[in-house]
Amino acid sequence: MYNIRSHVRPIILATAAIVAMSGMNQASAATAEDLDKDSRQALQTLYKTEPLAEHMSRTAKAVLVFPNVIKAGLVFGGSYGEGEMIKGSKVVDYYNSVTGSWGLQAGAQSYAYAVFLMTDEAVRYVEKTKGWELGVGPTVVAVDEGLAKNLSTSSLKDDAYAFIFSQQGLMAGVSIEGTKITRIDR
Repeated sequence: MYNIRSHVRPIILATAAIVAMSGMNQASAATAEDLDKDSRQALQTLYKTEPLAEHMSRTAKAVLVFPNVIKAGLVFGGSYGEGEMIKGSKVVDYYNSVTGSWGLQAGAQSYAYAVFLMTDEAVRYVEKTKGWELGVGPTVVAVDEGLAKNLSTSSLKDDAYAFIFSQQGLMAGVSIEGTKITRIDR
C-alpha cells in the first residue's frame, strides 16, 4: 500500500529549498559591474582549461556567460544564475538562467557555463525572444571533454556550443537541458 505521508516531507523540504534559493538570489542580485567582472574571470578560467573555447570566442557572434549558477535539489530541484551576453568585447545585455527538475537527485552545487553563439540567427533569436528555452530554437551542442577533442574551428557547424565548467559541490552531474534564459535589467 502506498503511504503518501512518507513522501510529503521530502517534497516539502525540496520546495522550501527552492523557494529559499530563489529568494536568496533575488536578495543578493549582482550589480552590472559584479556580473561584468565575474563573467570575464569565468571566461578566462574556461579559456585556460579548454583552448577550443578561446578559439571559438574569436569567431562567435556573441557569448552568453553565466559565471555562477547555483543548483540544489531533493527529488525536486532547481538552478538559478545571472549572466550576460558579450559581443566582441562589449556587454550588450544581461540574462538569468533558470532550470527546474525532478527525479533522483539530492545535494547542491555551483557551476558556470558559457554558450558560444556562432550565427547571427542564433544571436537574433536570443535577443528577440522573451525567454529562450535551450532545446527550442537554435541548435545547442553541449561540449564535453570527449567532443572537444574531436571538434576544430573548421568543423563547427551548429548554431551554438555550450561549455559547463568550474563545478563545485555535492551533486552528481550537470545538464543545461530544460534551462530557460531570460533577459533582465541591470
